[in-house]
Amino acid sequence: MSELTAQKCEACHSGAPKVTEAERKELMREVPEWSCRDEAGVLKLERLYPFDNFKQAQAFAMKVGYMAEEEGHHPAILLEWGKVTVSWWTHAIGGLHRNDFICAAKTDAII
Repeated sequence: MSELTAQKCEACHSGAPKVTEAERKELMREVPEWSCRDEAGVLKLERLYPFDNFKQAQAFAMKVGYMAEEEGHHPAILLEWGKVTVSWWTHAIGGLHRNDFICAAKTDAII
Protein backbone atom coordinates (compact mmCIF):
# COMPACT_ATOMS: atom_id res chain seq x y z
CA MET A 1 0.00 0.00 0.00
CA SER A 2 1.18 3.51 -0.80
CA GLU A 3 2.63 5.77 1.88
CA LEU A 4 0.29 8.42 0.50
CA THR A 5 -2.66 6.80 2.31
CA ALA A 6 -1.26 7.98 5.65
CA GLN A 7 -1.24 11.61 4.48
CA LYS A 8 -4.05 14.14 4.69
CA CYS A 9 -5.16 16.57 2.03
CA GLU A 10 -4.19 20.16 2.71
CA ALA A 11 -6.45 23.07 1.93
CA CYS A 12 -5.76 24.18 -1.62
CA HIS A 13 -6.30 27.63 -3.10
CA SER A 14 -6.11 29.07 -6.59
CA GLY A 15 -2.46 30.10 -6.18
CA ALA A 16 -1.27 26.66 -5.05
CA PRO A 17 1.40 25.12 -7.26
CA LYS A 18 0.64 22.23 -9.57
CA VAL A 19 2.95 19.23 -9.27
CA THR A 20 6.00 19.47 -11.51
CA GLU A 21 6.67 16.90 -14.21
CA ALA A 22 9.34 15.29 -12.00
CA GLU A 23 6.99 15.20 -8.99
CA ARG A 24 4.22 13.74 -11.12
CA LYS A 25 6.45 10.92 -12.37
CA GLU A 26 7.53 10.11 -8.82
CA LEU A 27 3.98 10.21 -7.45
CA MET A 28 2.67 8.04 -10.30
CA ARG A 29 4.86 5.22 -8.96
CA GLU A 30 2.73 5.33 -5.80
CA VAL A 31 -0.49 4.84 -7.78
CA PRO A 32 0.58 2.66 -10.72
CA GLU A 33 -2.94 1.63 -11.78
CA TRP A 34 -3.89 5.25 -12.45
CA SER A 35 -3.31 7.13 -15.67
CA CYS A 36 -2.89 10.81 -16.39
CA ARG A 37 -5.09 12.24 -19.07
CA ASP A 38 -5.30 15.70 -20.50
CA GLU A 39 -8.83 17.04 -20.79
CA ALA A 40 -8.88 20.42 -22.51
CA GLY A 41 -5.48 21.34 -21.06
CA VAL A 42 -6.27 20.07 -17.54
CA LEU A 43 -4.29 17.05 -16.34
CA LYS A 44 -6.40 14.56 -14.39
CA LEU A 45 -5.74 11.25 -12.67
CA GLU A 46 -8.17 8.56 -13.79
CA ARG A 47 -8.83 4.92 -12.99
CA LEU A 48 -11.56 2.51 -13.95
CA TYR A 49 -12.58 -0.05 -11.31
CA PRO A 50 -14.44 -3.13 -12.61
CA PHE A 51 -17.13 -4.90 -10.55
CA ASP A 52 -19.38 -7.91 -11.02
CA ASN A 53 -22.60 -5.92 -10.87
CA PHE A 54 -24.19 -2.53 -10.29
CA LYS A 55 -24.71 -3.04 -6.54
CA GLN A 56 -20.97 -3.59 -5.91
CA ALA A 57 -20.06 -0.63 -8.11
CA GLN A 58 -22.57 1.59 -6.31
CA ALA A 59 -21.26 0.56 -2.87
CA PHE A 60 -17.70 1.41 -3.94
CA ALA A 61 -18.77 4.78 -5.38
CA MET A 62 -20.46 5.63 -2.07
CA LYS A 63 -17.32 4.73 -0.09
CA VAL A 64 -15.23 6.93 -2.38
CA GLY A 65 -17.72 9.75 -1.80
CA TYR A 66 -17.49 9.40 1.98
CA MET A 67 -13.68 9.38 1.86
CA ALA A 68 -13.69 12.44 -0.40
CA GLU A 69 -15.93 14.32 2.00
CA GLU A 70 -13.60 13.47 4.92
CA GLU A 71 -10.64 14.75 2.92
CA GLY A 72 -12.46 17.87 1.74
CA HIS A 73 -11.43 17.03 -1.83
CA HIS A 74 -13.94 15.78 -4.36
CA PRO A 75 -13.50 13.71 -7.54
CA ALA A 76 -15.63 13.06 -10.55
CA ILE A 77 -17.24 9.64 -10.08
CA LEU A 78 -18.91 7.91 -13.00
CA LEU A 79 -21.04 4.98 -11.84
CA GLU A 80 -22.11 2.47 -14.49
CA TRP A 81 -23.23 -1.14 -14.45
CA GLY A 82 -20.18 -3.15 -13.39
CA LYS A 83 -17.72 -0.28 -13.29
CA VAL A 84 -16.79 2.99 -11.63
CA THR A 85 -14.46 5.56 -13.15
CA VAL A 86 -12.85 7.96 -10.68
CA SER A 87 -11.07 11.14 -11.77
CA TRP A 88 -9.05 13.34 -9.42
CA TRP A 89 -7.74 16.83 -10.14
CA THR A 90 -7.67 20.08 -8.25
CA HIS A 91 -10.34 22.38 -9.62
CA ALA A 92 -8.87 25.50 -7.98
CA ILE A 93 -5.60 25.20 -9.92
CA GLY A 94 -6.87 23.47 -13.05
CA GLY A 95 -4.53 20.51 -12.76
CA LEU A 96 -2.78 18.08 -10.46
CA HIS A 97 -1.74 18.75 -6.88
CA ARG A 98 -0.25 16.32 -4.36
CA ASN A 99 -3.75 16.07 -2.85
CA ASP A 100 -4.94 14.27 -5.98
CA PHE A 101 -2.33 11.55 -5.57
CA ILE A 102 -3.16 11.21 -1.86
CA CYS A 103 -6.82 10.72 -2.70
CA ALA A 104 -6.03 8.32 -5.56
CA ALA A 105 -4.05 6.15 -3.12
CA LYS A 106 -6.89 6.33 -0.60
CA THR A 107 -9.34 5.34 -3.32
CA ASP A 108 -7.23 2.27 -4.09
CA ALA A 109 -7.21 1.38 -0.38
CA ILE A 110 -11.02 1.18 -0.37
CA ILE A 111 -11.03 -1.92 -2.61
